Parts: sequence; C-alpha cells; structure tokens
Amino acid sequence: MDAGDAPPPANPLTPNPNNPDNPNHTAGVTFLGQFLDHDITFDPTSSLLSQVDPTTVPNFRTPAFDLGSVYGLGRRASPQLYDKTSPDNIKLLIDQEAPKDIPRNSQDIANISDPRNDENLIISQLHLAFLKFHNAIVDKVLAGGSASPGALFDEAQRLARWHYQWIILNEFLPMTVGQALVDNILTNGRCFYFWRGTVPFIPVEFSVAAYRFGHSQVRPGYIANFSGDNGEPFLKHIFDINADHDGPDPDDLSGGKRAPRRFVDWQTFFDVGPTPPGHEDLGASPKPNKRIDTKVSSPLFELPFGPPNDPQTLAQRNLLRHLTFSLPSGQQVAKAMSIEPLSKTDLSAVKPMGFDGATPLWFYILKESELKAEGKALGPVGARIVAEVFIGLLQGDPTSYLRQNPNWKPTLGQGQDFKMADLLKFSGVA
Repeated sequence: MDAGDAPPPANPLTPNPNNPDNPNHTAGVTFLGQFLDHDITFDPTSSLLSQVDPTTVPNFRTPAFDLGSVYGLGRRASPQLYDKTSPDNIKLLIDQEAPKDIPRNSQDIANISDPRNDENLIISQLHLAFLKFHNAIVDKVLAGGSASPGALFDEAQRLARWHYQWIILNEFLPMTVGQALVDNILTNGRCFYFWRGTVPFIPVEFSVAAYRFGHSQVRPGYIANFSGDNGEPFLKHIFDINADHDGPDPDDLSGGKRAPRRFVDWQTFFDVGPTPPGHEDLGASPKPNKRIDTKVSSPLFELPFGPPNDPQTLAQRNLLRHLTFSLPSGQQVAKAMSIEPLSKTDLSAVKPMGFDGATPLWFYILKESELKAEGKALGPVGARIVAEVFIGLLQGDPTSYLRQNPNWKPTLGQGQDFKMADLLKFSGVA
C-alpha cells in the first residue's frame, strides 16, 4: 500500500514554547550536524507519498566524511567551484564582491555542490567557513614550500579533511553519544553496522530515524549577527512564514537570498569569543541548543518549503518516512541490540495512535533520549546507531586519518586539539 492511500499519520508532538535548553550543546551544533548529514547522504528521488524499498534507494553522495559537499567532483569535473585566478585552480571560489556570502549566480542560486547547504542562512554561512578553511590552509601550505600546485592542493585537502574528521570524532560525536561509547567502539569494535564489499552504505535506520534527532534541538529563534537595522542584532526565527521572502532584504533566516545583513557572527553559535560590547544584554554567549526530546520548537510546525502535497509539520514528515521505508519499530531495534525497550507507560503519548507498543523509530529515539539521558545526549539505541555509523564511515574510508594514521594529531589548533571554534577562527570568519 502506498503511504498516499491513507492520510498522514497523526502528529504526536505539539509546538512547545517551553522546550528546555541543553547545557552541553551550543546552538551551532544543530547546523554542524546538518552539514555532516549533507556530506554523507543525498537522495533527491524518494517521495514521502510512495512506498520505498530501502535497499534500492540511491545515495548521490559518497558515504564518507570527505567534504564532498564542498569539493564537489574536484577541480577538473567541478571547475565552477574553484578559483581560476589561483595557481592551477587550487583554491575554492569566493565571490570577491560579496565575500560574506557563498558564491551565487545572477538569480541568487548558490554555486555550491550541494543545494541543501543553502537551506538556511546559518548552514550557508557554515559552508562558506569551510570554503575559507580550505583556502586558509592553501595559504599556509604555500608559505611552507615550493611543491607543484597539484601537490599543494592534495596536501591542503588532506589537512582540511583530517581536521574536519577530528572534530567529528573528538567533539561532535562525544557530545552527542557520550565519550564512553565512542571509546568502547574504537577499542572493542562495532557490533551492528557492517557492510559487504569495500564501500560502506548508509542504513535507513540512521538516515530516516536516528540522525533526525537534531530536529528536536532547533531553537525558535537565533541571533544571526550584531549588525542588523540601526545597530540592533539580527534576531529572527529560523523559518518565518510571514517574512517577505521575495523582498531584496528578506527578514528571516531562510536560504537562497543575498543581502548586506545576511551573514553570521558566530559568537552565539560556538565558543569563539565574547559577545561584542553593547550587546551584553543578550545573555550568555554562545546560546545553548535545545534538548533531544519530544518537545519541538514552534517554527517546525509550519515549514515554508517542500512539495505542495507534503505536510507542513516536520514531525508528520518524519513519521511518513517511517511508513514509506517500512522501518522496524523502536522496540524491535532495542530488542535486536539487547537493550531493554521503553515501556508502554513511557510511550503513553502515542497510545491514541496505537504506537505505544510499536513506536516509530524516530519518535522512540527522541523519547529514549528524554528519559534515559535527560535530553542532553542520545539514549542507548539512538547513540549506538549514530556512533557505529559515524565511526564505521571513518573506518571504512581508506583516505581518513583513522585508516591512514590513527595516531595523527591536529596541527592547526592548540595543544594537538582542534574544535569547531578553531576552524572558524582559522578560516577568518570568527
């Protein structure tokens, strides 16, 4: 039966203005997580309204943390992404007339490898940071020797990828699943995520359910920068359905636009430095993320984009994906992992829909995090799925630092460590 033969599943969530803060995650972690997802998965073909065989779903992205969304197919196959004024096109293209924005054509369409990295202002600015990160490394490598341009590019790309992978393994993953689980998998190996042949794949339990936990962490509003109208901070909802999306200076944080005020000051997203003088009344810097739980911010209940027949509510879209991909329930996955499932009492919120005994995996993982980890990190099932896939992808990539040099340490940060804040500073955007 097609999912379109029946109405969308009822929404077990409601807009919650009292969605509590997560003291362990800053606001930028949501968008870093979105960037990571775009680096390893891209499926523009599946529909929410048709049943899908998960074994036949194509992935148009290399399943590796290799910054494919930034480098595209390389200097020869994706020349539009590279700066032809640099020696042998070894730098990525930055629009010199609008250096605070990603490159765009005359119709404001982003000139980047993955259009999803222009879905909102924050992720487009994060993409810009990675463009400038590569270019800053090129400058550093150029200053250190006289190798051929091709060798310089290869070294700069390797350094960019390895420092990025270090952030994933040593910052993003521990705060998401816990350092103990990361150490356990690195020491004792993976228990559930394996693949045939030499190329890893992306399990649907990960892409359609577990890794959608970030949707619950979205704040209702963000401070994009401190240079808005009349010197006031640019503080807006991430998706404002009442904003003038067609105006020359759109007044929200959606993507696909260029305007002088549309850039990010990263102080409220990552720990890159203090709030600028005169804005201390905005509170702590950086702002916290929201907890991983079943309380979702109001803007995600009226999404202004997507196919016309899709529900406007993000939660309903996620539940439809559970149906179209015929995913196992959260209880089934927990039992397969020898983890005690949540009880029907724990899941009473979805009893009216008949889901308390066989709960959609996405909702189950959110509720498990809420009950088992206070929403500060993923619970046992969600954490195991995400951790094994992330580490498995790094271990399955023959060019990753885990494969080539597992004892490697970062060279661009301080004290052989490197965090997202260091990347933003090294890139010159913070």
